[in-house]
Amino acid sequence: MFKKILVANRGEIACRIIRTARHLGIKTVAVYSDADQEALHVRMADEAISIGPSPSTESYLRADKIIEACRLTGAEAVHPGFGFLSENADFATALADNGIIFIGPPPSAMAAMGDKIESKKLAEKAGVSIVPGILTPVTSAEEAIQQAKIIGYPIMLKASAGGGGKGMRIARDDQETKEGLRAAMAEALTAFGDDRVFIEKYIEEPRHIEIQVLADQYGNTVHLGERECSIQRRHQKVIEEAPSPFLDDVTREAMGQQAIALAKAVGYVSAGTVEFIVDRQRKFYFLEMNTRLQVEHAVTELVTGLDLVEQMFRIAAGEKILFCQKDVMTKGWAIEARLYAEDPVRGFMPSTGRLTRYLPPVTNSHIRIDTGVDEGSEISMFYDPMVAKVCGFGKTRADAIIALRTALDGFYIRGIKHNANFLSSILASPRFHAGRLTTNFIAEEYADGFSEKITQDKEDFFVAIVAVLHTLKCMRGAVAIKSFLELPAIEWVVKFNNKYLPVKLVRNEEHWSVFQQNRTHSLVLDWAPGTPLASGSFDKTPFCIQVDYSNLGYFLSAQGGGAEFLVLTPKVAALNKKMLIKQPPDTSKFLLAPMPGLLVNLPIRLGQNIKAGDELAVIEAMKMENVLRAVRDGIVKEIYVTQGDSLSVDQKIIEFA
Repeated sequence: MFKKILVANRGEIACRIIRTARHLGIKTVAVYSDADQEALHVRMADEAISIGPSPSTESYLRADKIIEACRLTGAEAVHPGFGFLSENADFATALADNGIIFIGPPPSAMAAMGDKIESKKLAEKAGVSIVPGILTPVTSAEEAIQQAKIIGYPIMLKASAGGGGKGMRIARDDQETKEGLRAAMAEALTAFGDDRVFIEKYIEEPRHIEIQVLADQYGNTVHLGERECSIQRRHQKVIEEAPSPFLDDVTREAMGQQAIALAKAVGYVSAGTVEFIVDRQRKFYFLEMNTRLQVEHAVTELVTGLDLVEQMFRIAAGEKILFCQKDVMTKGWAIEARLYAEDPVRGFMPSTGRLTRYLPPVTNSHIRIDTGVDEGSEISMFYDPMVAKVCGFGKTRADAIIALRTALDGFYIRGIKHNANFLSSILASPRFHAGRLTTNFIAEEYADGFSEKITQDKEDFFVAIVAVLHTLKCMRGAVAIKSFLELPAIEWVVKFNNKYLPVKLVRNEEHWSVFQQNRTHSLVLDWAPGTPLASGSFDKTPFCIQVDYSNLGYFLSAQGGGAEFLVLTPKVAALNKKMLIKQPPDTSKFLLAPMPGLLVNLPIRLGQNIKAGDELAVIEAMKMENVLRAVRDGIVKEIYVTQGDSLSVDQKIIEFA
């Protein structure tokens, strides 16, 4: 086994690799850019080496700097994690030329599978089902439209060197093909340095299901079952689970055998994933092979009991896989949610800044947290916005959902916007519970966008909790707490969404009785005033809720929703109803930056007539291009920025007449 390895990555995956290395007694070397010099992975490693400026093109994507770091520290091997150089065959070759072991597949397998066009040709030759398409890159909009008409709409434009949802666009007509090709090529060039794009048929109502494989240097290849990754946004996975609630044993076995056949056909070694698209009849088609560790590998580890990073270490060190296919057993159900620094209420725009508070839930046999940050860490505009991967595990799918929702509701993060409530909302969806998943799930279930608005069926829950919270706060400041508790009833009026809801509380020995509109609820609450989390049970159902003070009231969030509440005495509530409501400023005449980022395109001029739907600006943030379009007709009155500017949230870009 290795004595010292270098981790050529950052964030949660670097921390994840370091943990396994430490368990095996292997010394670790971290690399870091200027933006990451105080990062968690740097503090966790035994040694750390600076490799350059913050942009990844000048640091984490510089193979020469990684190799030099190995030379300076004496690292015998490099684990690339995922992203950056993890699927770069030239990097693996360069390591070998310098006597350094690459903890991953051989360069030949990476090269074969790293190009989506060539990989599909190889898959077809190996007897693997592929999606109908034209496996040559398109070079112009006219050629793309011609190919699309041959294949038939809808089509998918895909970057040949792509991954992670980047360089992908769906098109349903000629205009979308023209616009999508430009965007996909630009995004692919930025992310991968390769702007080749090809076209294939887009499968309607698709499910994204992948097979994890392991292969050693002695010809032993096994698969570890499937992961369902159908919950996606902009072709990026959001929630993953193992096993899939859709596959039957026959389909599962067929997919596993095709994955093994492809791995053997390309001489694959190490951990890898063969991704398939599956239609409603369980017909499956090869998408691509990821020649690296996947972000979602944790769910496979939870149901198999295997440490995939450890397996990669052992295989790279020349050891054999010590089990065969019949030995692979899965137990229970695991679901992973990707906790991102983004604002779901504002169209999932990236959010950057410092984590002023970071309190993850306590991990146990049912909850796993993989993260690369802690309190005080900075979420930078230069890298992927992932904060943590949160996993729930249980005997059944229902158990795993409950565990994951509990963890998300108890994940207290401040200083940035994040998507915990959105993830919790997905898990609460009846459609998700039923397992009716497709890659269109988010687009269909949140067609009008995501709102943290509390649904009517949860109003009693939130109103009851805030009333008791306020009572406990008053009790702490009361001179005579005993007399306060001996009141026959405590009456409040809770103001919520401009509604005034009367509540009466009676304190019993172990719980509160809450009376609301002819309904009575039982509430057990564990909360100390000033602490950010309150837990307990509402009508015997456990919960965890986040508590923030907001103006004169409280902001509560849990179970996919959040809102501001004001708790008043009946007399004050009557007066409050007479208060005038301050109207927010009118910003309808301005285009404001919805996120921090780099303004890469500003295709408008002063005095230009704008039509609804016209492209106004393109902002690049966290390796993704975001196109801003006009929502109504107008005339450009003023331009406040220039192309190449770094923008802040809500910064003025354009004013319309």
